[in-house]
Amino acid sequence: MNSGANPRRESNRDPASFRGRILFAIAGMLLLVAMLIARLAYLQLVNHDHYTTLSLENRLKVLPIPPTRGLVYSRDGVVLAENRASFALEFVPEKTPALNRALAEIQPYVSLSADQLSRLRSELKQRRRFDTITVKENLSEQEVAVFSVNRYRFPGFQIAGRLTRHYPLGAETGAVVGYVGRINEEELRRLDQGEYSGTTHIGKEGIERSYETELHGRVGYQTVEVNAQGRVLRVVESRPPVPGRNLRLGIDTRLQREAIKALDGQKGAIVAIEPATGSVLAFVTNPAFDPNPFVNGISVSLYDSLRNAPDRPLFNRALQGLYPPGSTIKPLIAAGAIELGLRDRRAATFCPSFFQLPGASHKYRCWQKAGHGSVDMIRSIAESCDVYYYALARDMGIDRMHDLLVGFGLGKPTGIDLPAELGGLVPSRAWKQRARKLPWFPGETLLNGIGQGFMLTSPVQLAHVASILANRGRVIVPHVVDLLESPQAGEQEQVHVVEAPSVPVHQEEAWNAAIEGMHEVVQGERGTARATGLDAAYQYAGKTGTAQLFQIAQDKRIDVKDITKQLRDHALFVSFAPLEQPRIALGIVVENGESGAHTAAPIARTLFDFYFALKGQDDASG
Repeated sequence: MNSGANPRRESNRDPASFRGRILFAIAGMLLLVAMLIARLAYLQLVNHDHYTTLSLENRLKVLPIPPTRGLVYSRDGVVLAENRASFALEFVPEKTPALNRALAEIQPYVSLSADQLSRLRSELKQRRRFDTITVKENLSEQEVAVFSVNRYRFPGFQIAGRLTRHYPLGAETGAVVGYVGRINEEELRRLDQGEYSGTTHIGKEGIERSYETELHGRVGYQTVEVNAQGRVLRVVESRPPVPGRNLRLGIDTRLQREAIKALDGQKGAIVAIEPATGSVLAFVTNPAFDPNPFVNGISVSLYDSLRNAPDRPLFNRALQGLYPPGSTIKPLIAAGAIELGLRDRRAATFCPSFFQLPGASHKYRCWQKAGHGSVDMIRSIAESCDVYYYALARDMGIDRMHDLLVGFGLGKPTGIDLPAELGGLVPSRAWKQRARKLPWFPGETLLNGIGQGFMLTSPVQLAHVASILANRGRVIVPHVVDLLESPQAGEQEQVHVVEAPSVPVHQEEAWNAAIEGMHEVVQGERGTARATGLDAAYQYAGKTGTAQLFQIAQDKRIDVKDITKQLRDHALFVSFAPLEQPRIALGIVVENGESGAHTAAPIARTLFDFYFALKGQDDASG
C-alpha cells in the first residue's frame, strides 16, 4: 500500500495539464510579441514623421532671429525711440522640471517682485512649453555675474542679451511716440506666429502702434547643430532678419518743449500743424506720463497711481479730449453764411446784449454785458459778438450748419496717423432723434451757432480747422510721420500729402471775410485778443473761444472767483501765421483757463515768436 504518495504531485505529471500550461504560455508570448509589433508599426509607420523630426531636433534646431526695431527721430534729428543693449533672464518650461522651486531658489541671485511673478505665471498659460519665456528684463551687472556662476543649478534658465526699447525724452513726446509692451494673449492669437517668433514686444500706443508693421521688420532664422547638452556646435543655415524701418517725425523737439513750457503746468493740449503739408510740428498733452515703465511691465502700484490721478495723465487730451469749440467756429459760420447767401459781410446786426426768438421770453445773452451795438461780419468775428451768431444760426438752421461744419472736418476723425482718435460731435436733427429720441428745438440751434450745446471737438481737430482756414478751404490730412527710412539700403520714402475733399465754401469773398475778421481778433483795434498781437513783427490770424462747463440761470451773473477751478470755463484758441503763405497753424485748449483771450491766445503768440526765430536760425545755418 503506497499511502505516502502525493496526489497533487501526481496530478502535476498529467500530460494534458502540462500541455495546457505550455499553450497558455505560448499564447501569452505571442500576444506580447503582437503588441510589440503593433507598437513598432505605430511608431514606424503612423508617427514616423513626428519622431523623425524629434530625432532631427536633437541634432538640428531652428532658432528665430528677431529683427531690430526701427528707430524714431524728430524733425531736428533727436532720437525719440531707441534700442538699448540689456540682459534678460529667460527659461524654457519643458526644460525646467521644478519651476516653482527654481523660482524660489533663484531669488538670492535675481530678485523678482510679486508683479513679475504674477506676470510670469500669466504668460505661462499663454505660451507653449517649448517657447522661451522672459523672467526679468534689464538685469543689473551684479545679477548677471552672480547668476552666471550659479547657472548649473537651474536647468532651462539662461542669460540672454537683447535690445530694450527706451524713450529718451520720456513724457515730453510720450503722447505721440507711444510705447511698446509685452505681447499679450489676444495679440498672440492674431499675430503671424512666424513673423513674431522670438519677438516679445509690440507697439501699444502712439506711432509705435500705428506703424508697428514698418517698425517691426521681418524675422530671420538660424538652423544650428547642437550636441546632447543643447550646446550649439555649428550654424547649418542662416537667413538674416530685416530690421524695421526708421521713422522721422515732423515734430520739432525745440517747439515741443516750448509748447510744454508755455502751458506752464496747466491741463490742456497744443497741436501745431504745417498747413502746406499737414505735418504735425508739435503735439502736447498735459499732464503727460513717462512711457518707459510700460515697456517691460509697469508695476501695479505705479499704474494705479497713474490711472487714479485726478489730473488723468494717461488721458491723451490732444487726441481724445472733447470740448465745446465755443467761439472758435464763428469764422466758419461766417464764411458759410456768405457762401449760402445768408449774409453780406457789410450787413449789420444790432446787438443789445441778448437775443430772443419770436414769441419767446427767454433771452440768449451775449458775453458783452452792455452789448456791441451795430455789428457787421468782420466786427462780429473780431469782437466775438454772440447775438450776431444767434441770428445767423437761426437763419442758417441746424441742418445746413451741420453740413457746413462737417465740411470743415468737425464731427469726425481728422485721419491723423495716430490710434484711437475721437471724432467729436456736430449735432443735427437726425442725430438727436437717433441718440436722444427727442425732437430738435430752435434754441438749440442758437447755442450751436456759438459753439455750445451738444457740439464737441478735440484739440487736433481745432488745429486741423486752423490749417484749413490757412489753406482757404484746402483740406490736407494731418500726419505725424514725415519720412520712412530703410537702415540697410538707406532708401527713404516720403509720406505722401493726402488731400480730402475741399470745404464746400467756394467764394473768395467768404474766405477773405473770415480771415480778415480773424486778423482783427489779434491785430485789430477792438479784437478780443488784440493785447497779444499788436506788437508782433508779422501779421497773423486767430480766434478766441470759451467753452462753458455749466449753464448759468437766466438773468444771473456769477463772479468767476466764486466758481471752483474745476468748473471754470475752458480757454480755446485757433490761429495761423503768417497771414500770407502760412507756415504754422495752432489749436490750443487750456482746461479751466477761463478765457481764450487771456490764457490761450498769449500761448499762441509765444509759440509763433519762438517758431519764426527758430526758422530764422535754421535758415541762416543751413
